[in-house]
Amino acid sequence: MSSPISDRTPLLENGNGNGHPRSFSHRMADVLKAEGEPSWLASYKFFFLGSWLNILLVFVPLSILAHNLNWDAAIRFSFSFIAIMPLAALLGTATDQMSMKLGQTLSGLLSASFGNAVEIIVGVAALLQGEMRIVQTSMLGSILSNLLLVLGCSFFAGGLKYSESNFQVTAAQASSSLMTLSCITLVIPAAYHSAQIHEKRNTNITKLAMDSVHSAFVNGTITDLDGDSERGLLIISRGTAILLLFVYVAYLIFQLKTHALLFQSQEEEIEEDPPKMNVPAAASALLLATLTTSFCADYLVASIEETANRYNIPKAFIGLILLPIVANAAEHFTSVWMALKNKMELTIGICVGSSIQISAFVIPLLVIVGWMTGHDLTLFFADFETIVLFVSVLLVQFLVQDGKSNYMEGLMLITLYLVIALAFWVS
Repeated sequence: MSSPISDRTPLLENGNGNGHPRSFSHRMADVLKAEGEPSWLASYKFFFLGSWLNILLVFVPLSILAHNLNWDAAIRFSFSFIAIMPLAALLGTATDQMSMKLGQTLSGLLSASFGNAVEIIVGVAALLQGEMRIVQTSMLGSILSNLLLVLGCSFFAGGLKYSESNFQVTAAQASSSLMTLSCITLVIPAAYHSAQIHEKRNTNITKLAMDSVHSAFVNGTITDLDGDSERGLLIISRGTAILLLFVYVAYLIFQLKTHALLFQSQEEEIEEDPPKMNVPAAASALLLATLTTSFCADYLVASIEETANRYNIPKAFIGLILLPIVANAAEHFTSVWMALKNKMELTIGICVGSSIQISAFVIPLLVIVGWMTGHDLTLFFADFETIVLFVSVLLVQFLVQDGKSNYMEGLMLITLYLVIALAFWVS
């Protein structure tokens, strides 16, 4: 006999329908069992055996061995370099599998957090080791790699198969405009630095040699400003970082909630494959891949200095060209593959969206982390790097504003990337 209805009667029954609430341990057990989802064994089988790229995971133990036995710097760098490539793909796989069950908003936040996990891990590892130049050049390199190399290869590959591809112009313009804003926030600290230097020269406070664009840096530390000017640069950088993080959150709301339709293809619905991993397995795999990547990134950063000095490889070239190739290898393949299937909205989302994550989320986050850990990372990049970023964003802005792409536009982007790579090699 059911109890009489009163003002304390719940509107919805809790638990399994008999009115008795289930304990937390029972509900947690249901989550871990993952009933109706792939088993733990099937999940991890897909995670480790789902791609031929995972063969390169053999370099993970080799990287650890090389570091602990203090092998040659080039071997340590190469093993760690190769090991991070499959780990980056595994991070993406685990993130995608978790996203399938979390809904659009949570999956969007998850992708925003872990979409550039390798860059964050490498950046934090370099930051804690005091390699400020590696932090800056690797972040800049990730932006340029996505905007020029990946987008260029995608436009070029898609243009060879289709004479012209179309994409949602409003969403592309909104994304590229935010990218332009992020670029401008990097120009302002450079302008402030230049103004302070000119003021010091005009008032004869000190005499500085301005022959080299890198004269302002010693291991990433600004050496040509007095205490007040350097403190002002830190305030500008940290304040800008907080504002950029706020704008990035607003952009996520714009993209995932209020204007989500702008970022969806109008031609066809994207068919989603059934999940290959249950949520707890995907979460544990994501944690495992993140921890392993952090160790390999730490070994990689530790070997950069010796490798650069012994083999005469510019550190700027390592940070700007080599590290982004490792971090974005899986993303590169996915973007080109989507372009070949004429899904340019996804291609734009991967390339420009990833660049926005780096410029408006990862770089400000690293500035805040440096602030908390006593490492004075600023948004002041060398003048040459700032100009390179500005012209790259400007070219992408021009090419996406008509909502169409072809192989010639892709060739332009690739050419600019190769010119920049050449310039940093001789620098």
